[in-house]
Formats: sequence, C-alpha cells, structure tokens
Amino acid sequence: MCFSATADLVAGCGIAAVGVACVARTRRTTDLPMAALPLILGGHQIVESLVWRSGGGTGPATVAWAAIALPLLAVWVPAGVLCVAQPGARRRLMIPLVAGIVTAAVLSYCLATHGATAEIRGHTVGYAISLPVSELLVAGYLLATIGSLLLSGDRHLRALGVLVTVAAATCWALWEAEFVSTWCAFAAVCSLVMYGWVRGRSVSPGVPRVSAGR
Repeated sequence: MCFSATADLVAGCGIAAVGVACVARTRRTTDLPMAALPLILGGHQIVESLVWRSGGGTGPATVAWAAIALPLLAVWVPAGVLCVAQPGARRRLMIPLVAGIVTAAVLSYCLATHGATAEIRGHTVGYAISLPVSELLVAGYLLATIGSLLLSGDRHLRALGVLVTVAAATCWALWEAEFVSTWCAFAAVCSLVMYGWVRGRSVSPGVPRVSAGR
C-alpha cells in the first residue's frame, strides 16, 4: 500500500475488524468464505506493514504477502462466490473457479521455486516474482477474482466487482511497477462493502415482514 508501515497497519487493523464483524454476523455456513474476505485482506495489509519494517527483501513477510495476494486469493474469491451463488449462476461461475485453480497452481510453483522480492520505492512497495507467460497468468488471476464477482448475479458482489475493477485500472495507470501492492490495498478497502452484503444476508429466510396498515 502507499505511504508507510503505519498506514498499512492502521488500515489493516480497521479492515480486519470489519471482517470480524462480518464473520460474527454471518448465519449461513456457506456465506463464511465471502464474509471472511475483509478479514483476510485486512490481515494481508498487516503483513505488508511487516514488509515495510523489514525494508523489503526476500524474508518471511514478503513470502507470506505474496502467498496471500497471489495463489490464495485466486482460489478463495471464486470458490467463495460459488458457495453463495444461486443455482442458475453456478455453471458460469465454474469458469473463473477453474481459471483460479490453474493460475494458483502455477503461482504456487513459481513462489516455491523462485520466491519473491519486495522493494521499498518511496511511498509504495514493489514486488518482483519470476513468472512464465505473465500476461496469461494476470488474465487468469483477474478472471478468477474480479470475473467471479461480476458474474455472481448478486448486486452487492457485482458492485464490489465494479469497485475492484476501477481500482485495478487506476492502480495500473498510476503505479504500473507497484500494481500488485496498490491494487490489493484498494481491494481491501473496497471489501468494506461486504458488511452491507452480510447484513442483507443475515435476515433469516422465511420470516415474514410485518407492514403497518392504515
């Protein structure tokens, strides 16, 4: 994220707190993966604060940050969306899920064999990872993460997908070299809309709403 270790730590703690609230309010087991997304992204920003404090490099904090940002999110997001999807949307959501699984497998192999390097660049962090066919991997990653949200059929999740798409375009235009770091930070902030989604889902199905008549 931009600015400093302190900014990452404060933002991460705030977003993680919202994630805790989302998980606590969730009533359906199938909703838990999506409800936990802000918690994961908040923790991810906290990990990046450790990358700042270590001065970058190839240490455990860098590896942990890359593992969450790349293979974990590539599978977690489409799998979570599939868990909450209506039956009519599940077939099309298999496409981003398969893309995420394949992409995550390649990214995991690259991290295991080549590792990752972080470099502090002023008020941003740049990450370097040796990737084959990087354009295809980026396309698969974005299809898995953003594509699944846009194809979900749920208005809150689609709104999140639109916000993250705008964030991705903005980060690429402004910080191409630090795209992964800045995009993940913006995605974490965008995930705050998940609390509204959880609140809507927490209304027990089948409970009639009483309206006052004249």
